Amino acid sequence: MLRVTDTRTGRLVEVPAPPRRLLRSRVHLPALDTGTDDGTGIRPVHLRVLLIGDLLARVAELQGLQVVTVLTTTAPPADDRSRALDRVMDVLGIHPPVVVGARHPDAALGGPADVHVTARGEGPADATSGVRIEVGPVSTVPSGESTPPDGTCSPDGPAPAGAATPTTPDAPVDPAVPTVPGTSTAGAPDAADPLALRLLLLGCPYASPVTVTGEALAAARHTLREWRRQVAGWAREPSAPIPAELLRRSHEALVDDLGVHAVLELLADAAARGDVRSGAKFETFAHLDRVLGLDLARDIGH
Repeated sequence: MLRVTDTRTGRLVEVPAPPRRLLRSRVHLPALDTGTDDGTGIRPVHLRVLLIGDLLARVAELQGLQVVTVLTTTAPPADDRSRALDRVMDVLGIHPPVVVGARHPDAALGGPADVHVTARGEGPADATSGVRIEVGPVSTVPSGESTPPDGTCSPDGPAPAGAATPTTPDAPVDPAVPTVPGTSTAGAPDAADPLALRLLLLGCPYASPVTVTGEALAAARHTLREWRRQVAGWAREPSAPIPAELLRRSHEALVDDLGVHAVLELLADAAARGDVRSGAKFETFAHLDRVLGLDLARDIGH
């Protein structure tokens, strides 16, 4: 049973309504041609809305549901910005929706949406039915400053067991991905992995405001690098089943309002536990990466 909080009522609601096993999801973006950006019209909040829509679909599929997603925008994007949006979804590991820019989303979905994923205060006027998930805003802190505004979540990322604190400066994320303003520096060759931004944004509850700092991005890149190194090492050990308690707790967190931030903490703890076999750690990380979308098995065989 997957439950999410309906922003309009503040209540947890099961989606889709039983006994139906098809989840119709509409992800709605603010206009791509407003606000400060890097020329693509895509801002950090756009990335976060897309990511939460992808997370919802992945969690639903993990529960055995079928999912159909459409992507709508306040105003149809120009061709160049539409192509930039496609590229962003690709490099951030976001599964493409069946339709982008649908003018009649109900028809594309085969019925009214069960869930509308939107930025806070940006819900589409025609979304009169279904649950509304409002994603919190994303703010940035310029490089060299690390104190987020009061009341915001500033994810540092779960620290991998036995990993040293990163000291090497980091370079911007993939040039095709809109750089989060004020967070890029120059340096490490592994710093161009855009999935570090995905990890960072998953580190806070989706409704909470997020502050992104250069230090937080560096920590996310470091965590991602170390987890991939560990997964590659565990893959060489005999396989073992995922511990039942760990599997139960992680799935409970995911279906309870998309609590992926709690899953990240569970993974960090599992990696450090001496009573969990290496093969079981590998199976755990591989299984949960179906939702995380962090390509944690990338370094196997290298």
